[in-house]
Amino acid sequence: MQKGACPLDSKIKKRAVEIAELAIAKKAIDTVVIQLKDLSTIADYFVICSGENPAQIKAIVESIESYFSAKKIFPRGREGLNSSRWVLIDYGDIVVHVFDKETREYYNLEKFWMDAPKIPLDKE
Repeated sequence: MQKGACPLDSKIKKRAVEIAELAIAKKAIDTVVIQLKDLSTIADYFVICSGENPAQIKAIVESIESYFSAKKIFPRGREGLNSSRWVLIDYGDIVVHVFDKETREYYNLEKFWMDAPKIPLDKE
């Protein structure tokens, strides 16, 4: 752990990586974890990924929510599941964005947050 790092910071980072791994397990495309905690008050981390179709996007979202609800961790909110073009899940310190390809390219959150560090992931 880094000098001065808070154990809570480590726990939140671990949770963000877990979310990314759940998305990857559902074959999410281009999954990234972006650390925002020193750049924004929106959240400490964004997890961004894409699905190829509405069914896959729904499966990614349901996998994440099911895993964390079993641990009694519930989102503050969720938007966009009906359209399945951009689903946002707000876990407070972590915001999850699950896009279809076109919507992700249009909003290009990675470019907007290009100065934010990216957390390395084990992608299989």
